[in-house]
Amino acid sequence: MAVPAHTVWLENTDEIIETVDGCTAEIWILHHADEAAILSAWATHYRQHYCLDEDLPDLVAGTGLSNAEFLTNIKFPDAVNAPGPSTRAGDFGEILVADFIEYVLGYWCPRHGRFEDRENRNVPSNGTDVIGFKFAGEEPSPEDELLVVESKAGFRATTKNRLQQAINDSSKDLVREAMSLSAIKQRLLKINRDDALKVGRFQNQGDRPFKRTNAAVAVLDDEVFHDMALGESDASEHPNANNLRLIIIRGTSLMDLVHALYARAANEA
Repeated sequence: MAVPAHTVWLENTDEIIETVDGCTAEIWILHHADEAAILSAWATHYRQHYCLDEDLPDLVAGTGLSNAEFLTNIKFPDAVNAPGPSTRAGDFGEILVADFIEYVLGYWCPRHGRFEDRENRNVPSNGTDVIGFKFAGEEPSPEDELLVVESKAGFRATTKNRLQQAINDSSKDLVREAMSLSAIKQRLLKINRDDALKVGRFQNQGDRPFKRTNAAVAVLDDEVFHDMALGESDASEHPNANNLRLIIIRGTSLMDLVHALYARAANEA
């Protein structure tokens, strides 16, 4: 599978923030730019999370809407009315993190159906945000790895520590993991049974041991990043603290980018 061009805009700064419990959060930057070809390809990739292009004509048929109107008014979170904007920000962060772990870190990260199946476009999807898989070989192995990720977006001024929120929600993932894996498997069964069955390697750790890594990711606008007390984060009570990765992805004018990406995704459909 080709690597989406926008992922080259993700750069490891090699800088860290140390938390109060002695953990380190690595800092990445999203260097997005006004490059039409990359933005168009990104918008197409983004749109597929909500509605496959091959399904769009049938979904639009009978509505009296154009493709752009259908996507803007029915599939995509609302740009203005709450909670649409916050859902847009959260979706953007989640999809960016999924791209990051798949195309930068090298995990398999299936997401088919997670956004498509919403009954309310403005309500975020339930379950663990992002799950990635690595396979040591053809057969189940203790070296297989499951990466369970919680992401939080912060694109407007807030008193909430988004990294701490991601850590706190990540602490709950062991409870939600089984349901999230089952949901991924069920969605995959509709398109690729072999891929669906690979998820089973991570559904019974007692019989099929594997490595479990958790990650807490904050996706932050630069202004928010500079004002947020990220160093006050504390992961000491996380149940998988010894295998917890803390990541910050920062960038400029991210909410403007989010709205522009949704507009392009709709208008170019």
